[in-house]
Amino acid sequence: MMEMNSITYTKSRDPKKQSTWKFLISELKPKGKIFTPFNIISAPIILLGIVLIVIRFWKGIGSVTNLTQEVPWGLWIGFDVVTGVAFAGGAYVITFMVYILNSKKYHSLVRVTVLNGFLAYVFYAGALLLDLGRPWNVINPIIGNNFGTSSVLFLVAWHFLLYMMAQLIEFSPTIAEWLGARRARKILSGMTLAAVIFGITLSTLHQSGLGALYLMAKDKIHPLWYSEFIPLLFFVSSIFAGLSMVIFEGSISHRVFSNQISEKNHKSHNGILISLSRICAGAMFAYFFLQILIFIHEKRWEHLDSSMGYWYLFEMIGLVLFPMMLFFQGYRTRSIAFIKTAAILTMIGIIVNRLNVTVIGFMWEEPLRYFPSWMEITITLTVIFTEIWVFRWIIRRMPVLSDSPAWAQKGE
Repeated sequence: MMEMNSITYTKSRDPKKQSTWKFLISELKPKGKIFTPFNIISAPIILLGIVLIVIRFWKGIGSVTNLTQEVPWGLWIGFDVVTGVAFAGGAYVITFMVYILNSKKYHSLVRVTVLNGFLAYVFYAGALLLDLGRPWNVINPIIGNNFGTSSVLFLVAWHFLLYMMAQLIEFSPTIAEWLGARRARKILSGMTLAAVIFGITLSTLHQSGLGALYLMAKDKIHPLWYSEFIPLLFFVSSIFAGLSMVIFEGSISHRVFSNQISEKNHKSHNGILISLSRICAGAMFAYFFLQILIFIHEKRWEHLDSSMGYWYLFEMIGLVLFPMMLFFQGYRTRSIAFIKTAAILTMIGIIVNRLNVTVIGFMWEEPLRYFPSWMEITITLTVIFTEIWVFRWIIRRMPVLSDSPAWAQKGE
């Protein structure tokens, strides 16, 4: 009797398992053109990067990097982690405006910005593993082994972990719709608001927390970039950095995946960019004003007449003040070209600023300066390109830019 019941149960489950398996296999098949310029360029770099990553874990971090005991943090921290997390700031800004301020006009951006933020944290957390001399110790702050509760890194580790979980919950209704899991989708949607509130709180903490990491390096960072207000500056700059990424990535997605976007969202696209440009201009003004106050208060005038001083002026005037004015002018004249140009310049400015703090202005007086090896650069490109491949795979299969299924819209 037990044998018969077991057989009956197995038979009743087989068709469902088989259909799910076939569905997942079909979703792994390529969609769209294979031999595109991006694929042709990125695929060899990713393959080479994978080989270099294997070498890094096999022979040690010194086999592929120019890092030393004096400069233990380089490109992978300065760009992959510190800069990448700033660009992921669009997720907490957009979700705050939609779910907390109830700005429904930005609702079409929620899923794609949350997806972008989640993938950024996953891949840049992976890049963080590459930079650790003993990567297996990354679990220590979580399991309580050598907690190090007095360290900022302890907070950053927990913020990263919890925020990735919060973003996964925020994005999970999309996965449920893709799988057709109606009951799971209903449960997960009910958790979204709590996850958003929790995620916003975490994001504001760790955006500033990454800046707080460098408070202990006062004697190593150039005076033009060191300040006790680095955490605040990192937080404020993450607002316009994240929204500039939303404008940049959204403009590309709007063209590449135009067939998935509804006519309503097509028409509202330019209006959304114009609204975001106003927010960017306001946040950049606050950031620029803070920088001026800090500059005057700390009496940095003597540092301007030098190569580093000229570089600092280029950053502040060319990559903060100028794009801020472009954003404002783009908002006033409703010029999409101005707004897109400002977004690109702002992103370049964020990269320059973060690298100035973490690499360029770090131990600037040393005769032997750190410069990333070609292998470090290749692995960084591998991380970025792989993230784009995963992002594209998800966009083409899940209702991220496209409308939700009819049953989901009805709340079934």
